[in-house]
Amino acid sequence: MDEILRNRDFMKCPVMDDEELQSDEYKKIPHPPLNKAATGEVIELPAFEGVVTRDAYTDLLDLRRSERVFSDTPLTGEQLAFLLWSAQGIQAFRGAHSQASLRPAPSGGARHPFEIYITVRNVEGLKPGLYHYLPLLHVGEKRVAVEYLGFIPDYGSRVTDMLAGQKWGSLGPVVLFFTCVAYRAEWRYREAAHRVMLIDLGHAGQNVMLSACALGLGSCCIAAFDTALCDEVLGVDGTDEYTVYAIPVGKVK
Repeated sequence: MDEILRNRDFMKCPVMDDEELQSDEYKKIPHPPLNKAATGEVIELPAFEGVVTRDAYTDLLDLRRSERVFSDTPLTGEQLAFLLWSAQGIQAFRGAHSQASLRPAPSGGARHPFEIYITVRNVEGLKPGLYHYLPLLHVGEKRVAVEYLGFIPDYGSRVTDMLAGQKWGSLGPVVLFFTCVAYRAEWRYREAAHRVMLIDLGHAGQNVMLSACALGLGSCCIAAFDTALCDEVLGVDGTDEYTVYAIPVGKVK
């Protein structure tokens, strides 16, 4: 019961005094990078103009459901580009030193502490493997670039293990994995950042699900996964950057 009460308190909005508000931003420490730079082969995805098949907002709300059975139909490059942009695309910078970014999904203080990695099973124009979204390459444009990080041996078994045995997720053409680079939000909000980051994560996940509906696709947000294995496969350290969400997307069977 004590643990339950502690978790309930974590969800509450704390009132912070002046000392607690003295964040690294307050101390004039330079802001952290808004996104990770590319380290692998950069690939431009096709422009996604005209890719939406449903655009009535009420239709999207009616259609959004968690879907777990996908067909073998591949995603197109345009569809993947739209999903990534709608979740974390950078539309503009704000601040004297461009320390904040505006994106389709809201984020507390415009900190946007997430990176998106994609395990690709079946996408037109992309070889199977692991990719990373690069929103900094097309600021203010409806264009998308990813970098190829490598082949995933025994893809089905590996991704199933990452998803804590949920094989259905590995059968979709892609899984979007969100990681959290916590210091982006801690720089401004210190210990109050983590509750807000979880709220932000829900915003981004809902954007992905509604965008999938707009493309005639299905998706399901997953909170049950093997964090350590995901971190290992995605190539993140598990401390300064760690896996927080997984969303398989595909054509519903």
